[in-house]
Amino acid sequence: MRRERDAVGAARDARRLDDVRRLARWLDAAFVIPGTGIRVGLDPLLGLLPGLGDLAGSLLGAWIVVVAHRLGAPPAVLVRMGLNLAIDSVVGAVPVLGDLFDVAWRANLRNAALLDAWSAAPARAGRSSALVVAGVLAAVLAVTAAVVFAGWHVVAWATGEMHSR
Repeated sequence: MRRERDAVGAARDARRLDDVRRLARWLDAAFVIPGTGIRVGLDPLLGLLPGLGDLAGSLLGAWIVVVAHRLGAPPAVLVRMGLNLAIDSVVGAVPVLGDLFDVAWRANLRNAALLDAWSAAPARAGRSSALVVAGVLAAVLAVTAAVVFAGWHVVAWATGEMHSR
């Protein structure tokens, strides 16, 4: 009975890892720019939408961290994944240059690789990692929200929509 449960759990974990790889590929390397060989994904394309695009990309990338937690990845792996997302959010929010950075940084593929490396030699984490995941995700979302807020104000200022009060 236990062996059957372990086999079912292993199959479920393998499907989750495949889902993570697939999402990371869609976000970071789904399409080839014709004539260049450079691969881009939905993340840099979403980043072209001011504010909300970066937020959507961060939320999709955060799902990979949630899956890593559910699979039992240790806090060190989860923190590295969160840092990759935070860097992607902060630098990616800079208009145009941030989108070029997104093409090169590929935070989601980095995070999928971290999860793959850990899953090849897992050491199950305890309940304490739930607090680490919550903290990392809260920090990533806070940084993303701050960058979106700042970007919104910069655009408003640049277009003359902000009036001095």
